[in-house]
Amino acid sequence: MHAPASQFPLAQSYPVNVHLDQQLVERNRLTTFFRPLLAIPHLLLVGGPATVAAWWAWGTDASRGDWGVSGGLLGAVAFICAVIAWFAILFTGQHPDGLWKLAAFYVRWRVRVNAYVTLLRDEYPPFGDGTYPAAVEIEPPVAPRNKMSVGFRAILAIPHLIILALLGIAWFVITVAAWITILFTGRYPDALYGFSVGVLRWNARVDSYVLLLVDDYPPFSLDA
Repeated sequence: MHAPASQFPLAQSYPVNVHLDQQLVERNRLTTFFRPLLAIPHLLLVGGPATVAAWWAWGTDASRGDWGVSGGLLGAVAFICAVIAWFAILFTGQHPDGLWKLAAFYVRWRVRVNAYVTLLRDEYPPFGDGTYPAAVEIEPPVAPRNKMSVGFRAILAIPHLIILALLGIAWFVITVAAWITILFTGRYPDALYGFSVGVLRWNARVDSYVLLLVDDYPPFSLDA
């Protein structure tokens, strides 16, 4: 005899949800071939698939230009906003609304660019907010914030940063394989698609966590 479904606790979804419409039509081989060049304006602003969190946790000399590779110019602004918000939350328990919105704006833009750069979509991303088949929804945390979690955020994020560094290597290899496949067949390999979307999703969750947009600890999962 089965117990009623209501007796089991419902699984809670993470407050950062990535939505991506799978492109089923034949891919654009021309824009795929030149994708690294076409993406440069966006990469300068919001960076590539490498998570901005690595910069915060391990540190880097901004004068060397490393930030432009990982987080872009807007990523640098989002990082500064996160540092200011870190102090504000520890002292007041509140995340300044304007700082939260700016960081969320950055994460949304970054998700669209990551989807484009990793060949998950062919449409050119808008500069800033706009309609796009790849999007992320971030649910604001309930105040007052978890000061303990915020205070040790950089340390708490390290396990995810290590895993994302490894996943990033695999993501790059898969994207190159997909690039070659699309040029010959016009299709993104189905066998690689789920993994790529999963890393996109994981990356967005960790970016949001490190930038203090949410307090829930990200799951170690590629799943939705």
